[in-house]
Amino acid sequence: MRRSPTFSLLFLFFLPIVLPACGGDGAPDTGPNADGAPAATAGMDTERMLGHVEELASDRYEGRLTGTPAAERTRRYLIRHLEESGAVPCVAARPQPDSLSAWEHMAPVEEGSDRNLVNVLAVVPGAGGAADGSGAAGSPRIVVSAHYDHLGVRGGEIYNGADDNASGTALLLELARHVAASPLRHPVVFAFFDYEEGGLRGARAFVDAPCGAGDIALNINLDMVSRSEEGVLYAAGTRHWPELRPVLESVSVPAGMRIAFGHDEPGTGSDDWTFASDHAPFHRAGIPFVYFGVEDHAGYHQPTDDFDQITPEFYRAVGRFIPRVLEAFDAAQ
Repeated sequence: MRRSPTFSLLFLFFLPIVLPACGGDGAPDTGPNADGAPAATAGMDTERMLGHVEELASDRYEGRLTGTPAAERTRRYLIRHLEESGAVPCVAARPQPDSLSAWEHMAPVEEGSDRNLVNVLAVVPGAGGAADGSGAAGSPRIVVSAHYDHLGVRGGEIYNGADDNASGTALLLELARHVAASPLRHPVVFAFFDYEEGGLRGARAFVDAPCGAGDIALNINLDMVSRSEEGVLYAAGTRHWPELRPVLESVSVPAGMRIAFGHDEPGTGSDDWTFASDHAPFHRAGIPFVYFGVEDHAGYHQPTDDFDQITPEFYRAVGRFIPRVLEAFDAAQ
């Protein structure tokens, strides 16, 4: 990260650009649970999610630079928790080296290079679907993604990348566990992409040769979702894919955060995030996307992007919100 320059719905409607949290005026949230969550989202463990960020953004992982022993340690951590989650490996579309586990997909960092990146890919099949990631009767898949790599060690300082992007990675780990406990109608692929910081290479390799079977209906990308003193999470992409916005607007927003639409207007330079993270290769391939992220902050691409600088209550709220978004899109297809 960052920054550089279908669902069939019956109706479209638009609300103001910033949607307040339910109960944001002091009134209690409404709905099946206290904060408005549908019952199915009650199992999302936001405390364990915070623990993943603290671990992955510790010095032990040395900034998670692609191609280093620290990146391999990161993958071992991800795979250990995926094995416990109930998700299963997403079968590679092309042969992989025997040295890799079933969860790992290797690709050159660029054409002709002898350096490699390694994505970690899991799937929870749709209800009644097959274990290879296809759903019942070939249901289209939803891909939820986050990049696990960061900048490594520079000038003797570790760039731990707590917000960028241990935060999205940790949320994705717990989301896989949550969905595995209550599978959705459609298959959900959980894509932990490598080498985003080197030009979205992991996502590009995936879009060129996705795992599993069936069409991809949507990409939900999580990149920098834990640090906002203002409590604002942006959803980018609806200007390009306006049919997605009514679904997002139907989702209850937990106390502790607000959702805003924007950062997807062409011609606005670095303010346009359309091609700024791993959703870009999906968009270029004609696959709808919604990208969740926060504004740049003082820790962005700095060695100060540490766990003690994230905004825990905001991050917990995001951890409650994203499962609702996934469930809403699953129901809308």
